[in-house]
Formats: sequence, structure tokens, C-alpha cells
Amino acid sequence: MKDGPNIINIAALIGDHARAEVLTALMSGMALTATELAAIAGVTKQTISGHLAKLLAAQLLVVEAQGRHRYFRLADADVAQLLESLMNVAFRTGALRLRSSPREPALRKARVCYDHLAGELGVHMYDRLTQAGAFSLGADGVGLTDAGRARVHALGIDTAALAHKRRELCRTCLDWSERRHHLAGSLGRALLARFEALGWARRDKGSRVVAFSVAGEKQLRDWAG
Repeated sequence: MKDGPNIINIAALIGDHARAEVLTALMSGMALTATELAAIAGVTKQTISGHLAKLLAAQLLVVEAQGRHRYFRLADADVAQLLESLMNVAFRTGALRLRSSPREPALRKARVCYDHLAGELGVHMYDRLTQAGAFSLGADGVGLTDAGRARVHALGIDTAALAHKRRELCRTCLDWSERRHHLAGSLGRALLARFEALGWARRDKGSRVVAFSVAGEKQLRDWAG
């Protein structure tokens, strides 16, 4: 007997080279136009239109119209989590690109994983906060302790407001380059936004790289303990 949802169609959609490039590019959390995605995937505008229509029909993407332009982004955090998990498996099995990007070292150090911090610094932050007693780990997953709440409040983040959002406050995400967990959820998103607001880091345009200044990286490490 065949039980459970059928993954064949979703797997086939993601397995296409051009569509995989589109989905990977949108892991930056940014919304991109069809023209931008065609350039990334290395296909024509006509071809990318067909690919995008399939991804929209499968609810892997959503589209927003702004003036004459249409912007595409990942449908939600679940899709991002699926893609990050696939990257983990690909990395573990040695399915790497034949030519690494010049940005590869920076990508491994700090990058956007949909909307939260990943890479060496993301894992370091989660590890240090865990050691400092900021999180409680139980059968229900990851929770924020009073000590963690105080540390986050000191950074200027209102955890009470985050707790009212539909998305879970804390969640771990397995980092493909570090093979350890970093922090996701609404708190992970709020922390990355706060690091940018404080001037500790900035996102590289057209890339998933998060570039920390020397002073910003020191402040992050000091804050995380």
C-alpha cells in the first residue's frame, strides 16, 4: 500500500537545473523579477516564464505585482527549510559545484538562510547562546529562557511581540556548510534584521552573503557570549 503525500511532482520540479537555480537564488529572501531569474538560471525570458508558472502552481513560489513589474519569492519558511535540507544532503554526499564562486568563503562565513543568519557566524551565535543558557531544549523543540529573553531584550528586540506571530519563535536549522545548527524562526529573523539595523552587517547585493564589519563581528561575538 502506498501511504502519505506523493513527493514525485515536487521532487521533479526542484530537480530541474534551471528551477533549482531559481529556488537557490531566492533563498536570499529577496524577491526577484523574471528577467533577473532568467539571467541567474541561464535561460531565456520565454523559458523562465514556463518554469515560474510551474513553481507557482506547485505553491513553491508566490508572486507580487508592483507597477509594471512582477516579483517572485519563496512561498514560505517551509519551502526554505526544504531547500536547506536538500543542500545539507548534497553537501554531505559531495554533490558540489564544479566551479566554486569567488564568494564561496564569504558565503560559508555568514549568509542569509531565507531570513536568518547561517554559516560559521550563525552557528557560533547559536552555540554560544545555548552555552549561556539562552535556550531550553525539550520534546517540544527550542524555547527561549528568561536568561535568553533578557539577552535579546538588551539588543532591543521585543520577544513578546514576536511570540504573537504565527511563526514559531525559535527553531533550529541544520547548517549545510558547518554541519551544526543555527537559529531560525521569528527570533532568528529579528536578530538578523537587528544586526543590520545596528550597522554590524550588511547583505551583499545579488548574493546570500552577509558581510560583517570587523567591529560588527566583534560585537556579535561579545553579545553572544
